[in-house]
Amino acid sequence: MSHASGRRPGLPPYRLPSIEDFERMAAAAYGRLPPEFRALTGEIEIRVAELPDRDALEDLGLDDPLDLMGLFEGVGLAHGSSTPFTGAMPNRIWLYRRPILAYWEEHDERIEAIIEHVLIHEIGHHFGLSDDDMEEIEEEAD
Repeated sequence: MSHASGRRPGLPPYRLPSIEDFERMAAAAYGRLPPEFRALTGEIEIRVAELPDRDALEDLGLDDPLDLMGLFEGVGLAHGSSTPFTGAMPNRIWLYRRPILAYWEEHDERIEAIIEHVLIHEIGHHFGLSDDDMEEIEEEAD
């Protein structure tokens, strides 16, 4: 990667963030979100995978797995669920490491900011928030 200077705090310049690094960054980003926004999701799992699975791509009509950086699965409190579960499945946000890294390589943004942006947008789009609403939430989280 060409962005070694100051872009990966705490990581050697030759080491890309691992799945475990992503999990830590995602948990920290989620914790910075405004409480009223987090309340939309109920209890939620944040998972990290290298790439989306074929079913997720097909459901969204995508061919290239690098086109999907995150995915929200479930039904939250804002949709009338009194519990944050759909059947036996908890609400879940998937973050996809390789697509996020590919985006990071091409843009001058901190990876933590990209992860936060993906989290906000996955939750926000799922609950019908506007881009302006999500931009305001991102500003509050910073």
